[in-house]
Amino acid sequence: MIEIVKAPPFATVQDFGFPRGRAWGLPPAGAMDPASLSAANAMVHNPPGAAAIEWALGPLTVRCDRETVLGALRVAEITVGTRAVNPAEPVIAPAQIPVTLVPHPNVVWSYLAVQGGLDLPIVLGSRSTYVPGGLGGVRGRKLQPADRLPIGSGAGPPRGVPAELLFDSAVPGDDLVVRVIRGPQWERFDAEEREGFFGSRYTVDRASDRSGYRLTGCPVIPMELATLPSEAACPGAVQIPDNGQPIVLMPDGPTVGGYPKLAVVAHRDLGRLAQCRPGRVVRFWEVPVDTARAGLRNDDTIRLEAARS
Repeated sequence: MIEIVKAPPFATVQDFGFPRGRAWGLPPAGAMDPASLSAANAMVHNPPGAAAIEWALGPLTVRCDRETVLGALRVAEITVGTRAVNPAEPVIAPAQIPVTLVPHPNVVWSYLAVQGGLDLPIVLGSRSTYVPGGLGGVRGRKLQPADRLPIGSGAGPPRGVPAELLFDSAVPGDDLVVRVIRGPQWERFDAEEREGFFGSRYTVDRASDRSGYRLTGCPVIPMELATLPSEAACPGAVQIPDNGQPIVLMPDGPTVGGYPKLAVVAHRDLGRLAQCRPGRVVRFWEVPVDTARAGLRNDDTIRLEAARS
């Protein structure tokens, strides 16, 4: 067992999310930054999507009932009892000794994986927590002090943790360039509005959460302001409400909506966007669908660096 000694304001159990359930209006949920979840699991030889603790807004303290190997990502400090340890390496947590993890100050979401994974009940194919619906995790809610989470057995072969995962979202000051493809309502925006969208710098608003990240900056106005009949929506969809300020849907976001969707964020970049604290500047960059799926090629990297300048 791993026990929650001190819980930050927002801590839940997450894996890669619900693989089914959209037909009933259930969003995928799951980790806000799947790459970081995978890397934390790799540190303790778990499968990439093993259930782990995701948290934000403060330190997390846990205690294990037996010696346990922990892997943490997006943390600046780890203390085992009174002893500081290297946060970039797996941690051997002795039985009954508190382990405190302090998040990196420049990110939002941190991850704690336990060797063997968290062995909570599977709901609709996932152990993830969807707090608005009270599903999954620990009784569908945020973690609280004294919660005891069972640990699974066994671990897979070791995998390396890419060095860039330790640092790519922890660089303050830089604009984050987010790759997008064209959305289903692309044609509802004229060329001038599209150019304004791609040429502007947007700021992550404080009114952002697991449902959606609100951005403030140059408004983008469709040719027709009337909202559309509700249609399917997905994480990464860039919705444009009537005030023109973009909203990027996140893993807990609605499954349907009536706002026009100008663009859709590439899957990997959605996790990078999720790590942006309020006030971070975001810029959008249109790429072909194949590039969004496969990641950046060398020539795309050159173009991306040019876009930053």
